[in-house]
Amino acid sequence: MTEEEQARIAHRRFYEAGQEAGFVDQHPTTNAQTESASYRLAFRDTDFLLREELRPVRFQLELLKTEMLLEEAGIGSTLVVYGSARIPAPEAAAARVAAASDPQARAIATRLAAKAKYYEEARKLARIASEAAIVENGKRQFVVCSGGGPAIMEAANRGAAEVGAETIGLNIVLPHEQAPNRWVTPRLAFQFHYFALRKMHFLLRARAVAVFPGGFGTLDEMMELLTLIQTGKMRPIPVLLFGSDFWRRVIDFEAMAEEGVVNRADLSLFTWVETAEDAWAAIADFYGIAPRSA
Repeated sequence: MTEEEQARIAHRRFYEAGQEAGFVDQHPTTNAQTESASYRLAFRDTDFLLREELRPVRFQLELLKTEMLLEEAGIGSTLVVYGSARIPAPEAAAARVAAASDPQARAIATRLAAKAKYYEEARKLARIASEAAIVENGKRQFVVCSGGGPAIMEAANRGAAEVGAETIGLNIVLPHEQAPNRWVTPRLAFQFHYFALRKMHFLLRARAVAVFPGGFGTLDEMMELLTLIQTGKMRPIPVLLFGSDFWRRVIDFEAMAEEGVVNRADLSLFTWVETAEDAWAAIADFYGIAPRSA
């Protein structure tokens, strides 16, 4: 059988959805029936897709779109970076303190400025992971992924982009203005309506997670991750907590163990680190990756 004959047999018998939609646009008919919302193709009817009853469909679409595009991009696993959207880059830290309008604001700005070192550590860790350029089964591993926002998230995407690597941003629609930072690879910039689906995509491909000082959002993401591992719903991966002074002040992990609400063994679900080098060493040790050359 010739290639032409094989192609004829394999050729699809129905038009693709895009082609069908094109027929509608090419041959418009205007009358009372075609002007009715009921006549619109369902997949082109935004009002219909946004109905309350269609929430399960929107869940599926939000899950599928990101999954399909990451698969097409050849991304096998990610290094996820969580952290505050308020910690400034070192070059902006002093200006933030100087711009503070009163003593209380200045004190807060000073404390945030002291954490600017973590911006640099997130940036450095992203560089290290990206430069490792690990490929398994034709898929890229440890691709840097953040929430796509400013501060620590920006630092992670920036570090990867600075060494020419693609990097993922998973943004969320919020009531106030929110946009991806400029370091996210455009074809890997995603926007979510549902927090649950966004959090799922953070962990579906996660091979390691670095958690930097942060607020409610960082706590939410970190605690859910630890719960999934603790309960056995997720296989263990390296969970790297940067900034032991900060975290031990914010959460008394030892007290939780002493009170019996967690097992003492649960405190080994995460690893304390202070530098990007320490974090990557922990990841490399966990997976048996050859150490970096000096």
